[in-house]
Amino acid sequence: MSSVARITQISARSEQGFDDAVRVGIDRANSTLRNVTGAWVKDQKIEVTNGQITAFQVILEITFILD
Repeated sequence: MSSVARITQISARSEQGFDDAVRVGIDRANSTLRNVTGAWVKDQKIEVTNGQITAFQVILEITFILD
């Protein structure tokens, strides 16, 4: 069987950690896109306020199969 996939880039943020930011991004992608098959963490970033880490952000490349 042949298929065609598309890749879209999203940004997700969490105050808990990188793992949670990835979960937030995947959950959001699944609620909007059909047939999500994988993701690649393209970039990671932290936010710092007054010398303390305040948030974690990831850039995800989401792969999904087109109908």
